Amino acid sequence: MKVLLVNGSPNKNGCTFTALSEVAAQLEKDGVGAEILHLGKQPINDCVDCGFCFKNGKCVFGDIVNETAARLGEFDGFVFGAPVYYAGPSARLLAFMDRLFYSAGGKLAYKPAAAVVSCRRGGSTASFDRINKYFTINNMPVVSSQYWNQVHGNTPEEVRKDEEGMQTMRRLGRNMAWLLKCIGCGRSNGVNVPDAETVVRTNFIK
Repeated sequence: MKVLLVNGSPNKNGCTFTALSEVAAQLEKDGVGAEILHLGKQPINDCVDCGFCFKNGKCVFGDIVNETAARLGEFDGFVFGAPVYYAGPSARLLAFMDRLFYSAGGKLAYKPAAAVVSCRRGGSTASFDRINKYFTINNMPVVSSQYWNQVHGNTPEEVRKDEEGMQTMRRLGRNMAWLLKCIGCGRSNGVNVPDAETVVRTNFIK
């Protein structure tokens, strides 16, 4: 079992990384592999709704989104982390998730996921809610902790002093490991993902 933790901050070893590292360390302590993926500082295109992915099985932009999509089968769970900018997650992470979920959502479905946010003071719960919406539209079990998955601080050193935040990250790691093991146990005993109905799409006109 292995979890991919996505660092949506432009700062590779900053506050978001500090929070994700605490989750990763707990996962590994509980026998689950963990890999942190930094999205880097290069621009990430937003989704342009061109339909290319429906016809070709991958996004029209050949960047980190397609690279990650090609590896989704390696992972059993996911954690998406972001700093809070103007009371919302970083645009970098949202552009990445928009395109990843749109072009490769089927590879993510039924795999547990969690959101992690890092902020100085405010906007954490709004950002947390925004990221969680990706999971709940894509048949993904949402992994919770003892509090909303957030840490506070301006620097990694300050984040490490956020004792409740760090404990929340460790609990998140434990809960993710527990759920993955439960899913694995169920699968080995013949419990498979539920059958899906044909998707019905409507709007407010029809």
